[in-house]
Amino acid sequence: MVPLDEAQAYVRAQCPNPTVASVLLSRSLGHVLAIDVEAPENVPRFDNTAMDGFAVRAADTTGAPIRLRVVGTLSAGTTLDLKIERGEAARIMTGAPLPAGADAIVMLEQTSQLARSADGSGEVEVEVSVPVGNHVRFTGEDLKFGQTVFLAGTVITPGHIGVLASLGQTQVRVFARPRVGVLSTGDELVADSRSLSPGQIRDSNRPGLLALVAASGFDPVDLGLVRDNESDIEDALMKGVEDCDAILTSGGVSVGDFDYVKIVLDRIGEMRWMQVAIRPSKPLAFGTIDDVPVFGLPGNPVSSMVSFELFARPGLRAMAGHTVLDRRSVQAIAEGPLDRRPDGKIHFVRVTVEYRDGCYFVASAGGQGSHQLSAMAGADGLAILPDGSGVGVGDVVAVLLLD
Repeated sequence: MVPLDEAQAYVRAQCPNPTVASVLLSRSLGHVLAIDVEAPENVPRFDNTAMDGFAVRAADTTGAPIRLRVVGTLSAGTTLDLKIERGEAARIMTGAPLPAGADAIVMLEQTSQLARSADGSGEVEVEVSVPVGNHVRFTGEDLKFGQTVFLAGTVITPGHIGVLASLGQTQVRVFARPRVGVLSTGDELVADSRSLSPGQIRDSNRPGLLALVAASGFDPVDLGLVRDNESDIEDALMKGVEDCDAILTSGGVSVGDFDYVKIVLDRIGEMRWMQVAIRPSKPLAFGTIDDVPVFGLPGNPVSSMVSFELFARPGLRAMAGHTVLDRRSVQAIAEGPLDRRPDGKIHFVRVTVEYRDGCYFVASAGGQGSHQLSAMAGADGLAILPDGSGVGVGDVVAVLLLD
């Protein structure tokens, strides 16, 4: 059997390097920046007020309360050829540019307007003394022209989008998000709600894998359900090669007499077939068809999902430009026994995870058979059990967090 770390290293080494693309800023969420971003201008571009109030000379407020003559009004988005002289103030709204001569803002709540004419002039009583720069947003205070704002490799979040928008960016250079085709094969599979005939089962792998692809930040492409026919399987795979950056298949990668996927992949691809020393998900195929990576995942529902987490997801993240490829691993305390038998493999046990009192705690999510998908649905993590007899109550165990 192939050790887990060897199989993972092989898959990651064979996945192609990410490609660079330009995407609309509005569609860049979750992408990875391909180049450094530098500020093409100052943010803010001009000194402005952070509050509604009055623009003043800070020195004029010494000894407040004090009366100042109001000489105009400034609102956001407008400019006024106005200079504040000694003993003067200007009514100002949040975001409006600071007038010449002013160096501070007095909040509206800390003033009393005594007289006001139609043009906004009059008198105001300033009730507090304020320092220079009070409630002023200075030019370049957030970002300065030429400053490196974000480095290549940054994963774009809503906060990054806001900053890029503030810099006038409408398109962003990112690593392309892989289009991932998902294919199911098998005469026994049914893809809809029709009544099942003897020996038939419903196709849960393809919907589950498509959802995993989407949840992982890639673009899923449904390549459909294909019967156990070599010609049909080859046609579906070649269509995937034309339309996708990577392909996931489930089933047909073991050693059975009717594993047609294996036969076809051996004929049209360059594949490596592995029996990995893990449970579930022992059988794994990985290779390429015309340089497009193909992940041959096991057919059992839990095995296909665990195999995706251990092999496909990290490889696809590398193709998308991510530098952190694996799920986060934490140390947790077992609240119940997590039993296993020695067999030379690493076991991945579906567990629920709870964080309290500064620690992670885990318990079995239910049945651990590779066909028991309900426990996978209820799991927050995969407890990693090295070869042996498992862990008991209170023991510490490593856990891959799925959420």
